[in-house]
Amino acid sequence: QASRLVELPYSSFDDDDDDDGRSLPRGTAEQDPGVWYPDPPKVSPFSRCVRYLAFLWNLLFLLLGLLILAVGVWGLLAKSRDRGVPLGSDPMLLFVLAGLAAGAVSLAGCLGTFCASPCLLRFFLGAVLAFGGLEVLGGLLLLLARRRLRDALRDLLLLCLLRYQEDPDLQFLVDEVQRSLQCCGLESYRDWESNPYFNCSAPGVQACGVPASCCQDPLENGSVPNAQCGFGVLGLGAAAA
Repeated sequence: QASRLVELPYSSFDDDDDDDGRSLPRGTAEQDPGVWYPDPPKVSPFSRCVRYLAFLWNLLFLLLGLLILAVGVWGLLAKSRDRGVPLGSDPMLLFVLAGLAAGAVSLAGCLGTFCASPCLLRFFLGAVLAFGGLEVLGGLLLLLARRRLRDALRDLLLLCLLRYQEDPDLQFLVDEVQRSLQCCGLESYRDWESNPYFNCSAPGVQACGVPASCCQDPLENGSVPNAQCGFGVLGLGAAAA
């Protein structure tokens, strides 16, 4: 008997499957079941807690840095009209520089911790190590050159007494130190004779006097501060003063 060949209808699915298999890129192909693909590492709860604590710590220092920067800028703007000293010797400039440094380092720490950026974290770690190295170096210098630093500090404090009326920030600082330490002058109340306003040869009303912050009891009647309690003190003896 003659065999009959049955012609099956042509289907394009086989060709499409072959074409799809050939056109798929290697990256989207199915993974070989015989090859082991490792899972990405999971973050432990301890690491996550450390990350959040580091972020909050840096955020706190960022806010403190911005506060210091705002105080410094406010002080510079408040004295910009009646400035009697150059900008380089203004103590408020230290607040501005310290606020900028603390804010920049803390911001790098916040962003590096939040975004897991290795570059920012390296910058933050390098800045912290640099600050720590400067502190250690400063401590060594204090130990090695303490005599010279003592003399330099004494000259600086005498200069503060000499320029007491010229800078309001310096005047506020000297008054607060004398009130808190209950002292007058550097070594004795006679140190105020170097001030041109408190010297006994000065023509003003403050001649032979000391600031009111030198008084042990500057309040009159318990509530009203007496700004003239130091007048004429330099003309008295040590016991009477």
